[in-house]
Amino acid sequence: MNSPGYQIKLPQFEGPFDLLLFFIERDELDIYDIPITRIIKDFLAYIHEQEKLNIELSSEFILLVSTLMRIKAKMLLPRKEIDAQGNEIDPRQELVDKILEYKKFKEAAVQMAEMEAMRMLMLKRGNLQKELAMIGEEAAEGTEIQTVTLFKLMKAFEKVMQRVHDRNNKPVHTVVRYNYTMEGSRENMMDLVRTEKTVAFEKIFDVCQDRIHAIFLFLSMLELAQQRYMTIMVGDGRNNFIVEWNENREEEVETIIDVPAN
Repeated sequence: MNSPGYQIKLPQFEGPFDLLLFFIERDELDIYDIPITRIIKDFLAYIHEQEKLNIELSSEFILLVSTLMRIKAKMLLPRKEIDAQGNEIDPRQELVDKILEYKKFKEAAVQMAEMEAMRMLMLKRGNLQKELAMIGEEAAEGTEIQTVTLFKLMKAFEKVMQRVHDRNNKPVHTVVRYNYTMEGSRENMMDLVRTEKTVAFEKIFDVCQDRIHAIFLFLSMLELAQQRYMTIMVGDGRNNFIVEWNENREEEVETIIDVPAN
């Protein structure tokens, strides 16, 4: 017995890639240069809106948000990944390829739907002798016909049993609203490091409420380090890191701005 996949169709979007494509087309974004932070905010706003309306979301939406956050983390890393030729690998490339593939199939589905609508407007040519023969076979009596009818009846009963099983075992998806944001995590991170000047890596996560909160703080630390507000240094021992406030950030930023482009 094949169990059909569980799908949720929202009023406008049938899946996360449908929603992602909508955001890109709505804001006229370059599909090859997707602003990950902006897309994450739009996704979270959409998820919170559905929660207010008591609409359950498929786990695919949550999974795509996690994927976007993972791509954002890779983009913030100081060391970029390179391929065999030494070229820098864009973490967004895999997502771009999936969007293009989804867009291609979606456009093909629209074209096939239009062709189907046109086909339904056409009248098919009938075959009187064949139709009369089919009616005679369906109305006939015999062991072979009775066997086929019993098989169809068992298939219908099998579908009913599957429908009952699916109704009693519906998956439950819970959307949780967190009491913290990326902006708040960055502000707390800056206040802590600016006050302490030097902070152990583990101490930053003492305020964590859960695993997601720790991810928010980690992404905030990487972003602030990339913007030169702080520096991540290797401490004594194994896998020991120290975060230090950068007092000379303004001078470093001015130096980078004054350097002429090649």
